[in-house]
Amino acid sequence: MRAREARPRAAPRYVSEPKKPSLLSDTDFTPVLSRSALRYRKMRDRVIELLLLAAGLIAVFTTLAIVAILLIESSAFFKHVSIVEFLTDTMWTPLFADAHYGILPLVAGTLTTTVVALLVAVPIGTLIAIYLSEFAPTKVRETVKPILELLGAVPTVVYGYFALTMVTPALQRLIPDLPGFNMLSAGLVIGLMIVPYVSSLSEDAMRSVPRYMREGSYAMGATRLQTALHVVVPGAFSGLAAAFILGISRAVGETMVVAIAAGMQPNFTFDPREPAATITAYIVQVSLGDLPHGSIGYQSIFAAGLVLMLMTLVFNVIGYSLTRRFREAY
Repeated sequence: MRAREARPRAAPRYVSEPKKPSLLSDTDFTPVLSRSALRYRKMRDRVIELLLLAAGLIAVFTTLAIVAILLIESSAFFKHVSIVEFLTDTMWTPLFADAHYGILPLVAGTLTTTVVALLVAVPIGTLIAIYLSEFAPTKVRETVKPILELLGAVPTVVYGYFALTMVTPALQRLIPDLPGFNMLSAGLVIGLMIVPYVSSLSEDAMRSVPRYMREGSYAMGATRLQTALHVVVPGAFSGLAAAFILGISRAVGETMVVAIAAGMQPNFTFDPREPAATITAYIVQVSLGDLPHGSIGYQSIFAAGLVLMLMTLVFNVIGYSLTRRFREAY
C-alpha cells in the first residue's frame, strides 16, 4: 500500500493585537514630544551652551586682561630701566635714593623658599598619598583625607605667624646663629601648607590606576609595597607630576608667609638661613599705598609681577609636557 506523503503542517496564524498608543517611538525609543516641547528643549540646550561658553570666555578674557595690564605697566617701567640692568643687577632697592632695579634678589628668595617647601611637601605628600591609596582602610581614608583638605582652608596669615612664633624659635635651638627672619622657617611652613594639595591630587591619581595592574603584580608574587612603588606610582606618574607642578605654583605665589617670616629684605642669597624677600612679598610691601601712582617704584611691582607670571607659566608648561609625555591610557 502506497504510503501517504507527509504534508507540512501550516504554521498557526496568530491574530495580532491592535497596538496600544505609546509615548515611545518605534526607532529610537525616545519620548514623542510635541513641537512646542521640542522647541523649548532646543532653546534650553542652546541657553546652557551659551552660559558655558560665556564662563569659558570670562576665564580667557580675565587672563588676557591680566597679561595686558602687566605688559602695559611694565613697558612704562622699562622706559626708565633697561632690561639688561633689570635681569643682571644683584641689588633691588627701588625705594631708596640710590635706586637699583635688579630682580635677581627677589628671584633668588622666591626660588629658595620654593625649593625648601618642595623638599617638605613632595616626600610627605607622596607618602601620605601612597598610604591612603594602597594601605589605609576605607574608614581611615575617608576620615584622614577630609582633615588634610581642611588644612588648605587655613588662612595663610595664620601660617605666617605660626612660622614666626613657633617654627623659628624651634629652629634657633638647633641653629643658634639663625636670625629671627629667615627663609628656612618660611619654606618649611609653606611646605606644610601645600602638603594637602600634593597628597590629595596624588591619591586621586593613584586610585585611578586600574585594579588589574595591581592584581597582576600580586600574581607575580610582589608585596603591597612593591606593587605601590613599582606599579601604581609609575602608572600614576602624569597625575603625580600635575600635583607637584601645582605645589610649585602654589609655593611660588605664596605671599603672607614669606612677608611675615622671611623678613622682606631683598638679599641676593640662596642660603635659606638668611633673611630675604620674594616677588610676592615685595608686591605687598609696595601695594600698601606709600608710593604715588605712576612713579617708577610703583611701576616696578608690575615688572616683578610679570616675572612671577613668566615663572609660573614655565612651571605649568613643564608640567603639561610631562603629563602629555607620560600619560597612560587605561
